[in-house]
Amino acid sequence: MLRLRTATDPAWIDVVLGDFDAFLIDHAACERKASATALKLVAHYSDRTLLVRELIPFAQEELEHYAQVMQIILDRGLSTQRDEKDPYVGALMGLIKRGPEQFFLDRLLVLGIVEARGCERFGLVAEGLDPGPLKAFYTEITRSEARHHGIFVRLAREYFPADRVEQRLDELLEGEAEIVDGLPLRPAVH
Repeated sequence: MLRLRTATDPAWIDVVLGDFDAFLIDHAACERKASATALKLVAHYSDRTLLVRELIPFAQEELEHYAQVMQIILDRGLSTQRDEKDPYVGALMGLIKRGPEQFFLDRLLVLGIVEARGCERFGLVAEGLDPGPLKAFYTEITRSEARHHGIFVRLAREYFPADRVEQRLDELLEGEAEIVDGLPLRPAVH
């Protein structure tokens, strides 16, 4: 697990469990967006063979998670809504520096951080749910997210010197902690 600099406020799980339907709808959107983002990277960096090999299965797995969450949503008689801007992801994207190589590095690291935060939060959801199918589902999602964040950091280390990756990762993790600490709690993954 990435060394997140701040833990999610324990009150977050109460907010999620208090409006679990809203959380599920947001979770579905996050999985769909993660899959789409990976495919955009594959299309944009198609000359980076390792990235293509790693991110296509990642995109497929995220799409499978989307389908699973959508099944839960449909089984509960819910429907999804129009996408809303995610204030967490938007703020993180604001930390990305410009310039082709720096943008590529930052994008990989930011995506790794998003996956790490998702892993932490899905683990909190799994712990907070009563035993049953939803608890089992979120336990499995947590395991999956733990693998996912490592993909992006490994790719960054493949394409950039390790010391540069570590320095920038530290900076981005510090920025992410400030973002998390400054955002209101809501029934959403981020």
